[in-house]
Amino acid sequence: MPVWLRDCRWRQSASAVYLSLPVPGVRVTPSNIFCTDQYLKVSVPPFLFEVFLYAPIDDINSTAKIGNGLIFFTLYKKEEAMWDSLSLASDNKEKLQCLRQDAVLKAHEKAKAETEAKKVTKQKHKRYALEATMKLEEAERKRIEELKEKERQKVTKELELWKKQQKDAEKQNRVQQELLPQEVEQLKEKKKEKMNKTRISNEGTSKTRLQPTKGCHGSSSMFSENLKEEQLPAPRSAATIKINFTSRVFPTPLRESRVAEEEEWLHKQAEARRTVSADMAELEDLKEEERNPDWLKDKGNKMFAMGNYLAAVNAYTLAMRLNNKLPLLYLNRAACHLKLRNFHKAIEDSSKALELLTPPVPDNESARVKAYVRRGTAFCQLELYTEGLQDYEAALRIDPENKTIQTDAEKIRHVIQGSMQDS
Repeated sequence: MPVWLRDCRWRQSASAVYLSLPVPGVRVTPSNIFCTDQYLKVSVPPFLFEVFLYAPIDDINSTAKIGNGLIFFTLYKKEEAMWDSLSLASDNKEKLQCLRQDAVLKAHEKAKAETEAKKVTKQKHKRYALEATMKLEEAERKRIEELKEKERQKVTKELELWKKQQKDAEKQNRVQQELLPQEVEQLKEKKKEKMNKTRISNEGTSKTRLQPTKGCHGSSSMFSENLKEEQLPAPRSAATIKINFTSRVFPTPLRESRVAEEEEWLHKQAEARRTVSADMAELEDLKEEERNPDWLKDKGNKMFAMGNYLAAVNAYTLAMRLNNKLPLLYLNRAACHLKLRNFHKAIEDSSKALELLTPPVPDNESARVKAYVRRGTAFCQLELYTEGLQDYEAALRIDPENKTIQTDAEKIRHVIQGSMQDS
């Protein structure tokens, strides 16, 4: 038998009802709370709380804050008025059963409508992603066509220039063939006379140089004999020279590379390959670049910039499955969850990023600030203002000059002070 919770406190204003329900010793999740416009139920075994509200409320904007063994409801009235009591005064069990059934039926219809809306939104996102991809492909196709057209024009100009040169050469040959035979003969005669004059002058010079001097016959004969005895050296034997190169993974030469960065990259790739081969047999169909966490992170960043947050979440999630030690993946996915209003998941990803951003060093200050701000924003959206303010103050301790964070922290303090005054 369930234990009915009777110890609840409530107060009201003209526009809202504030209900405080203690649930000691049990863990409460949002799935334990069921609320419609005129029916509220909390089922946390072994405890049960049920109330038929005095008047309809705005169940969409109403909130429930869970913490420290207490559920605090803020129920906004549809019509501003003061209630005589919290629950509807009725002893008719059949009427209450009808109200309960109507509430369950409305909840089912609402869930069905939300599912359909999510389906339509998902289809819109897919259609938008497809249109964006098609636009990128069309732009790439136009760019390639323009490059082809420029190359075609260049080749055409070169062909026309070559044809012009061929015509000029043919024209020159035709002119040379049309010369009179007499002129050709005259040119040949002039050339022959010039060659004869040159030969005669060369013969006179050679005779002067080759006249032997008196008393030197012996030396000239010795010189000629030495020339005859000289022999050419034998040709060198052929051989093969072997050259061994240092084996390298990267195409750049070793003198131009950065060994530390290359080793880090190879270590990451090896770790990713081990992960894939160990427990990710379903990713065998992926391309080589799709198994690179850095490539997937860049892909997720592009999808986030285009507004396709679901696709960005998928890209970051796949990159995490390949390498779960990169804090930027969790940090970027937290930003996507904030856009999709998945605040609990944003808190989880921001916390995981902060765990990986240790030890705190100047190089990761910017990432830690973003993690604290995004987690604090998610807490504030869930109306957990105290936890949100703590994260904003932690971000200010890292970056005290950030005016935007200071302004947001002041706003949260005012909200907390206002809620304390109301209580």
